[in-house]
Amino acid sequence: MKTLAIIVPCFNEAAVLDTFIKTVNQKTEQLALIKKFVLVNDGSSDDTLAIIKSLSETFPNIFYLSFSRNFGKEAAILAGLAACDADFFTIMDADLQDPPELLVEMYATMLADQYDVVGCRRVSRKGEPVVRSMLSRAFYWLINRLSHTDIPSGVRDFRLMTKQVVKEVITLPEYNRFSKGLFAWIGFKTTYLPYDNIQRQAGKSSWRFWQLIGYAIDGIINFSDAPLNFATLTGFVSFIISLILACFYTAKTLIFGDPVQGFPTLIILLLLIGGVQLFSLGIIGKYIGKIFMETKRRPVYIIKEKKLD
Repeated sequence: MKTLAIIVPCFNEAAVLDTFIKTVNQKTEQLALIKKFVLVNDGSSDDTLAIIKSLSETFPNIFYLSFSRNFGKEAAILAGLAACDADFFTIMDADLQDPPELLVEMYATMLADQYDVVGCRRVSRKGEPVVRSMLSRAFYWLINRLSHTDIPSGVRDFRLMTKQVVKEVITLPEYNRFSKGLFAWIGFKTTYLPYDNIQRQAGKSSWRFWQLIGYAIDGIINFSDAPLNFATLTGFVSFIISLILACFYTAKTLIFGDPVQGFPTLIILLLLIGGVQLFSLGIIGKYIGKIFMETKRRPVYIIKEKKLD
């Protein structure tokens, strides 16, 4: 029988891990695959690692990796995918916002239509904060207009993938990773199953508002050079405006003389041009920062301890 590796990034998930394992096993009983759980402890500060170790001693199909510190969910996803061998792979959040019963439908869809990837896409955000929901929709709208890589709105990291797909994902060398974009960029025959938003079963989300904003900015920068083009365009437009104003005020002075006026206009123009310059430098600096981190060639994560067999 073929195997399924279930990759689970864990950061302070002590309150839900037992429930997660029981629920997944219960909801996927009819799945004709041998399940192998790979729990990745991403530098948790609670009892997550102790619970993971206890679960791995109780269940022979539960394995784990533990980082030396918190490296982030993207690193945990990469580590989990790279750490084990299986015929199929899936990524699931431990909070059960990824409905495990969909794995049965995902596998059936993959076999029936020979898909390489079957993902899930939230079609509603009921129960999610209104501001977060609006910003999320705005992010997908924006990135799909700035990037050549299409990322459907509402997609999750939760997806069923073949071994070939995972092999290509883990060979991508970049340090700054945005998995949703990477999964879309590599191509392969892909489809998405719709589902309604599900609330966390326990605990609190480790994602804070500004972390989500930063994650969205990283996603745009990793998959589009449009912000750089925007910086160039604003600089060009500012230059053209300055030429027009120079011609206008020169003509005005020659015709009407040069009364002591225009101080407010001067201040407004200085603030406008200065603001545009700083904004453009910020965009360029963000890209340079990404290049800087890539050239260091630091590892994406460091594993402190593990149990994989």
